[in-house]
Amino acid sequence: MNERIKIRKEEILSNNWYTLKKITFDFTKKNGTTQTLSREAYDRGNGATILLYNKTQQTVILTKQFRLPTFINGNTDGMLIEACAGLLDLDNAEVAIRRETEEETGYKITNVTKIFEAYMSPGSVTEILHFFVAEYSKEEKIFEGGGLEDEDIEVLELPFEETYAMVDSGEIKDGKTIMLLYYAKLKKLMV
Repeated sequence: MNERIKIRKEEILSNNWYTLKKITFDFTKKNGTTQTLSREAYDRGNGATILLYNKTQQTVILTKQFRLPTFINGNTDGMLIEACAGLLDLDNAEVAIRRETEEETGYKITNVTKIFEAYMSPGSVTEILHFFVAEYSKEEKIFEGGGLEDEDIEVLELPFEETYAMVDSGEIKDGKTIMLLYYAKLKKLMV
């Protein structure tokens, strides 16, 4: 544990969908002085995301769905194009991403590769996101996808190179998706 941090108080502000806590703590600065701070942290659990790619076709599978936070922050229709993703729940990251891939895209993938993990919004959200890639084939498509009953997800199969123009134009704005697309380009997954 970090000896420079001493938690003084934890308050649960909301435990509705996920948990929002207010933490009051003492923080000892490098110069030795201590200050008392309060911060809010949103705990929604950890998650996983995956880029499905097909070398032969030079395509990727992405999803499109309504995201309320983007809508209230200026995304006029609230729709977001993104890589398949979901919360781990009680599963390990690989099991969770296989489940999410099948539910959202309809593909039952066999080989997945974990490439890294990252905090996506460490100033306010506790989540660690586990990043994966997997090559897909038409034979692995077992149904149409689209998510569970309360989800309305459109499955998109897009030309790999076209996705970069979509990032440039702002049509793709999701951070995890941009990270995965540029990882694929950097590592030459489509060569």
